[in-house]
Amino acid sequence: MNIRGAYTALVTPFKNGQVDEQAYRDLIEWQIEQGIDGLVPCGTTGEAATLTHEEQGRVIRICVEQAKGRVPVIAGAGSNNTIEAINLSLLAKDAGADAVLLITPYYNKPTRKGLIAHFKAVAEKCDLPIIAYNVPGRTGLNMKPEVLAEVVREVPSIIGVKEATADLVQITNIMEECGRDFLLLSGDDFTVLPTMSIGGGGTISVVSNIVPDKMAALCKAYDDKDHDKAYSIHLELAPLCRAMFAETNPIPVKTALSMMGRVEKEFRLPLTTMEDENEVKLEAALKKAGLI
Repeated sequence: MNIRGAYTALVTPFKNGQVDEQAYRDLIEWQIEQGIDGLVPCGTTGEAATLTHEEQGRVIRICVEQAKGRVPVIAGAGSNNTIEAINLSLLAKDAGADAVLLITPYYNKPTRKGLIAHFKAVAEKCDLPIIAYNVPGRTGLNMKPEVLAEVVREVPSIIGVKEATADLVQITNIMEECGRDFLLLSGDDFTVLPTMSIGGGGTISVVSNIVPDKMAALCKAYDDKDHDKAYSIHLELAPLCRAMFAETNPIPVKTALSMMGRVEKEFRLPLTTMEDENEVKLEAALKKAGLI
């Protein structure tokens, strides 16, 4: 399995309180048609924290079925409860996912020893490749490069990390600690290009929900050593990246997709619709980009 390029952290469409399967399948099909390199259901952007386990297994299965092997599927399966992370990873495996994305346990703030034990426990029960997910802004815990390297040594099924600190010094240190063959994916849309320039292999992206072609093209241009093109796309995407994070993710991106006619503007509490003034700014950004 070659994990490289632009992977979309998919939203989960809802309609009347339920998962909107048809809208989800249509979104996945459009993503693949637009050239996305891979799909990530049930992450933060997919509102996984509000899905039941049954729903999460179904959402992953729908994604795998619709992808039909055309692109890899990395399923979000993380939890701050190790037993729950094991169960979610087994659901992902049963659904046919190619790998799992495991966030560092939030709220608990485990120590180095606890992080190793957590990832090792999941790996012992589920033999899918693991991509660790470091997002201290969500978890309250920053998995430092030297700790990540120790975790990777102890748990060989961890093949990479989604690094969402946007800290280029930390990203450089990860490559130094884990080696150039270690898969490092940007978890921050603003720094995809800089991350690739210091050894990253691509991104798990929010903004690619609305511009999968652009994010895939940025990653491909860099890999093709067309740095001028990559830089031009990087600058072109900057206003959309700002718009996508005007409020808590995935509120803006789901609102944008609703403006584009692809999903309903429906969230699960505690997430709600955007503030009116921010929604006006979002609409203007989408119009300027020619998306609506």
